[in-house]
Amino acid sequence: MVITMRAVVEVPALDAEAPRPWPVESAAPFSWLALDASCSEEQVGLFVAALADRIDVPEPGGPDEVVDALLAEEMLVVAGGLQLCDIDTGTAVVPGCCAGLEDWRDWTEALAGDSPWLGHDPGPEVEVLGDHLRVWQDGGSNRHHGRWAGVHIDLPRVALPALLGSAHRDLVGFIAVLAGWTEQLGLGSRGSALVRTIDRDFAITAPFDLANACEAPGWPVGDRLRR
Repeated sequence: MVITMRAVVEVPALDAEAPRPWPVESAAPFSWLALDASCSEEQVGLFVAALADRIDVPEPGGPDEVVDALLAEEMLVVAGGLQLCDIDTGTAVVPGCCAGLEDWRDWTEALAGDSPWLGHDPGPEVEVLGDHLRVWQDGGSNRHHGRWAGVHIDLPRVALPALLGSAHRDLVGFIAVLAGWTEQLGLGSRGSALVRTIDRDFAITAPFDLANACEAPGWPVGDRLRR
């Protein structure tokens, strides 16, 4: 069994006729863009375009205006989250509607025996089954009905901290690529401010104490992360 967890954002339905302030990856609307250190400049551009897609950007809508509009936001958000994949079966559980990458750390709630809110329509859900987790693409009453009936991934509960740690490292790697992208565009201090804002709003490089997250009632002592 090979399970992976990746930070992803949903590709928006960008206006194909609208001019772009920078090159962006050509990707199908509502597909998933994985964020890590291997992202190309065009993929980074697509990520920032997804951030800007939900806000108003003043004319002429060039790089400076887009970044200024992003920096003026109280908090940046983007559709996405963490995608769980079973490589052996090809099964994937993706974030539901209205889930945001900004809440990716909520997955630690599963370490305490709870299911984080992972979106709706479909509504992913984490079911705790003793020392295993069953992650449903559409949980609750829809587990066995409709388009996503029966779609789930099982994993040992003790495996989740390592998966979350891997997703965290991918995001940290992406921040480094993002910083290089802003330099390539010549954004100067605007670019540095954008990187800091994205880092803050998506809780990327902040300490991630998975060891303490495992210290919860009902977590088997033998399965706790060793400090």
